Amino acid sequence: MMVGPTSKEERSSAMLRLKIAIVLLVGASGGLIAFHGGATPVVLVGAIIGGLILGVLLTWYLSRITR
Repeated sequence: MMVGPTSKEERSSAMLRLKIAIVLLVGASGGLIAFHGGATPVVLVGAIIGGLILGVLLTWYLSRITR
């Protein structure tokens, strides 16, 4: 089976999935750290939301410097 070069659509789709994965990973990491620290449910939700925001900023920054 021969594999050809990836199209722009495939590359764009793969990059979008990678960006979403990075955002979710950073958000989950914030939540897990708060949970491990014994955070209340409100603080836990705040940590997850904060992690998601940081994940978006990190993804934006990485996209910007790799152009």
